[in-house]
Amino acid sequence: MPAASTAQLDPGRSVVEQLRERVAAMERRTTGEVVPTLAGLTDVLPLRAGSAYAVDSASLALALAAGASQAGAWVGFAGCPDFGAEAAAGLGIELSRTVLVPDPGEHWVEVTAALVDVLRVVVLRPPASVSEKTAAVLGSRLRNRSAVLVVHGRWPRVEARLSTVESAWEGPTTGPGELQERRAGVLVHRGSRPPRRIDLSWPDVARVDPVDPVEQQPVVRRAIG
Repeated sequence: MPAASTAQLDPGRSVVEQLRERVAAMERRTTGEVVPTLAGLTDVLPLRAGSAYAVDSASLALALAAGASQAGAWVGFAGCPDFGAEAAAGLGIELSRTVLVPDPGEHWVEVTAALVDVLRVVVLRPPASVSEKTAAVLGSRLRNRSAVLVVHGRWPRVEARLSTVESAWEGPTTGPGELQERRAGVLVHRGSRPPRRIDLSWPDVARVDPVDPVEQQPVVRRAIG
């Protein structure tokens, strides 16, 4: 990803000073406070500072980070070499306040912890399976810094898990034309409670009513990435 698409520190000021300011701002936050989310997710999944969430797609990961970014917070992505800057910007993520570490390598835990120290929301795609101990260490860091961790993949100790059960693009099935809207059914799992289904439409990540199969227009079926 080009350097212009990632957050830049002010070259006229001390890097250490700027990072200290961000750490101080994080320390003034309260664990458990609500972190802004997109309108389609607000009532069903209010993000809580100090918590971790798991998703099964890059689209959902971007959606969970977008609300905080729109509200003026800094967000980051680690272990996401296929990060789509255009898709992120389309959801409202401010790229000038986005930190990208495409390949944190074998030190991904330390890199993630460092991002949690200074950013409001961190999206992580772990390169390997995660132990309970590792999750507990990062969980403690999240609570201390009042940050949010969104994991693309499996993760112990999550506040909620989001999984896509079906998806579709609306548009012509043959011939020329543009795909106009993507819809997805998403299950929100919380603990042992039955999952709650919500239906979302992209690019605005707005809530939509389930479509009656009899009235549904022709769609092109494609998986959400």
